[in-house]
Amino acid sequence: MSGILLVGGGNMGRALVGGWRAQGVDAAGIVVVEPDAAAAERLRAAHGVAVAAGPAALPPGFAPDVVLLAVKPQLLDLVSPAYRFATDAGAVALSIAAGKTIAALERGFGAGAAVVRAMPNTPAQVSRGIAVLCANAAVGAAQRDRCERLLAAVGEVAWVEDEALLDPVTAVSGSGPAYVFLLIECLAAAGVDSGLPRDLATRLARATVAGSGELARQSDETAEALRHAVTSPGGTTEAALAVLMAEDGLRPLLSRAVAAATRRSRELAA
Repeated sequence: MSGILLVGGGNMGRALVGGWRAQGVDAAGIVVVEPDAAAAERLRAAHGVAVAAGPAALPPGFAPDVVLLAVKPQLLDLVSPAYRFATDAGAVALSIAAGKTIAALERGFGAGAAVVRAMPNTPAQVSRGIAVLCANAAVGAAQRDRCERLLAAVGEVAWVEDEALLDPVTAVSGSGPAYVFLLIECLAAAGVDSGLPRDLATRLARATVAGSGELARQSDETAEALRHAVTSPGGTTEAALAVLMAEDGLRPLLSRAVAAATRRSRELAA
């Protein structure tokens, strides 16, 4: 019996299983390794998949064609060798552990193993994520397609050939949701400073950011064009943008933030 072996049933793991099941993947083709009994029971109850406490408890005869590692980065080096049996048999290892390089994965799974490293983000939990993938030379076309389809179940997918690009990818999209949540916080706080009740300011900020993001997602226009469309000459938006787009405004601030996150991503991968 072949299928998907998901190692880790945390937030991202549960999101992935939910995405696969929503797309019609048979529960019988999914096995999750999750040692936490409560998390395991939630997965079984919600999605009907088999859940094992560890590699020794996998169903007899289960031979996955993909091993998806959704564990904390600090656990990856300990966990991956336990699943080398699968890559030795031809499975592809797909890791979503932040900061762990392809070289680190190859050490765990052995020279010659087919390895794909991916950087997803937390909006995958509502099927609005984006993941960027990078494969080693051992990954075949069918395996690339398999990995892409698995992550496309919870959002968009892109590929890069240069693994070094995953550091700025991490800084922009991996860490990016936190920047957006901070924007909501700051926008709400600014509303309170201007006299709005906190509950209303928070509601306005959340709905405005969420709605604007969805408009940008669905529109064929660039973000710049959408910005111009809502900016009337001499109006309130123009007055606010004069502050945000000043020489010391939002763009240089975000550039410094992304640069800092990129540097840290490289440090963690070293």
